[in-house]
Amino acid sequence: MILDITADEMTDEEQTVEETESVEALKGKMHSDFDDERLMHSVVESDEQHVKDGKLLCDSVDYAVGSFTPDLMFKEMVENFKNAQRLFGPTIIRELTGYGSEYVEKNLKIGDFRDEIKRNIEKNVDRLKEEGLLDKEGRVTEDGLRLASLVLYTEELDSLQTHGLGRKDVKERSHYGERDEVVAYSRHRYKDIDMRGSVLRAIRRGHDHVDKKDLQAFSRQQHGRISIVYALDASGSMRGPKITTAKKAGVALAYNAIQDKNDVGLLVFTSKVETSIPPTQDFMLLLSELAKLRAGQETDIAIAIEKGCELFERGAHTKHLTLLTDAIPTRGKDPGRASMEAASAARNAGVTISIIGINLEREGEALARQIVEIGAGKLYRVTSLENIDAIILEDYESLKQ
Repeated sequence: MILDITADEMTDEEQTVEETESVEALKGKMHSDFDDERLMHSVVESDEQHVKDGKLLCDSVDYAVGSFTPDLMFKEMVENFKNAQRLFGPTIIRELTGYGSEYVEKNLKIGDFRDEIKRNIEKNVDRLKEEGLLDKEGRVTEDGLRLASLVLYTEELDSLQTHGLGRKDVKERSHYGERDEVVAYSRHRYKDIDMRGSVLRAIRRGHDHVDKKDLQAFSRQQHGRISIVYALDASGSMRGPKITTAKKAGVALAYNAIQDKNDVGLLVFTSKVETSIPPTQDFMLLLSELAKLRAGQETDIAIAIEKGCELFERGAHTKHLTLLTDAIPTRGKDPGRASMEAASAARNAGVTISIIGINLEREGEALARQIVEIGAGKLYRVTSLENIDAIILEDYESLKQ
């Protein structure tokens, strides 16, 4: 059968669709700054040692370990193991000593065992230096941070799949919208023509060819563009498991939103703005910045809201600030008032605000409620770190409704 569609019947949009879609495909791809293919292949191919190294380096950043100094680390473990656990966390202790924390603690009084773990720490730190993951002073190198970011990414995606979160649909996505119901053809893009449905319609009508009146096409379900800024509290109280979980939640948000062709920005704040990235589709840039994020000092919510609003482009699209914190707030003469004024200014600028609060105290929770009420968003009270990525995605999905 022949489709009776002439070039004259096509719109300019249809004739240039190939070029347009190629550009959009490039824009929608996750950009990669990873030139060291060895590191990427090590993770993708599940090189066990590189995965372990990546986890160790992730934790060294999350626990704010300035440098790997074997003598000092060994001394801390021997003299005050409880404090060493607080400073280094279980992963670093296990990967450097070769033993789990409980086993190390039980056997530290045995001289031969102490000698063994001292040798293991020295050997593993030397190996990380030889691999180029630590520099001569024991600080994490750029290669080390890249490996840490890749492990952070793969771990979070595995977690999302295991728990049934993340991308659930396989509909074609483009800046024209998702394919929806079938309708009569009327100057649609030629790639939206339902070929099978059009042929069947012609057969049912007894036609020996497909006439223009037989054509059917997929309509496009349009979603407004969404820009979201993930504002992450990196104050000292977030050190350790909290900041690890917050980073993974940021990975989940960026991955899902960028797959939807929406933009994600990042704001890391303490008593000042540490990192700010305007909403973008550059996933690898966001991943890299999340991986190197370290816990710092006090918390200033007002400055986070103010700077977060500045990151958005002007326009009528949805603009949303998702703020994750474990304390509200601790800096300034009247931090509560300053935060509410910042929230009011944000709302006037068309920005909505949601807060994910980790174990907030009563006063902090009351202020958080006022902020989200002013900001026309939601407050998520979190008592367990396990579900933060699911909550972040729930907040994002609510913007699409």
